[in-house]
Amino acid sequence: MSAQEIEMILEGVRDTLYMTLAATLFGYIIGLPWGIALTVTSKDGLHPHTVIYRILDVITNIMRSIPFLILLILVLPLTMLIVGKTYGSTATIVPLVISAAPFIARMVESSLKEVDHGVIEAAQSMGASNLQIVLRVLLGEAKVSLISGATIAVGTILGYSAMAGTVGGGGLGDIAIRYGYYRYQANILLVTVILLILLVQILQYIGNLISVKLDKRHI
Repeated sequence: MSAQEIEMILEGVRDTLYMTLAATLFGYIIGLPWGIALTVTSKDGLHPHTVIYRILDVITNIMRSIPFLILLILVLPLTMLIVGKTYGSTATIVPLVISAAPFIARMVESSLKEVDHGVIEAAQSMGASNLQIVLRVLLGEAKVSLISGATIAVGTILGYSAMAGTVGGGGLGDIAIRYGYYRYQANILLVTVILLILLVQILQYIGNLISVKLDKRHI
């Protein structure tokens, strides 16, 4: 492998991490309050509201049902509006966030619903407001589960970023398609696949490490 190819692959690693971490960040900015709203407005929530919950639930299910590659094409006008182009790593962040947000929202909802109702009732009996319960009880008690969910989300988003390579999304996926598939350079394809696997494993290891440390502190 030439020095130019090694440099290209290193840039691909950088772009993949950039897309993954940026999309995860913005995905949580949208998905975390979305998941909280699903939890709070559910029938067993702090402030049940059937209409709001049904609307959020339907939107979540619909958006999660759209395959990423199709979503990538559907939001091209929005991507152009926000970024000014439809190719490259920065442009790919837009569909990644749109795809990740409902996925994250559902995981957040699942994590918060695992919190013991007895703890919530104890906080209510002490006069805590709904906002205080959400911030201090729900998020506090579910932090280990939320971190575990974030680890899954990062791995999923990284996989989506690789798929974006089929339409010039940048990163390792783009390199694998352009050189490994179209130009039949099996060595580059193999290296990109190995690097993608390593990135997923490293990010999952970091997430699991944080989760274990938080769990020990909780104990």
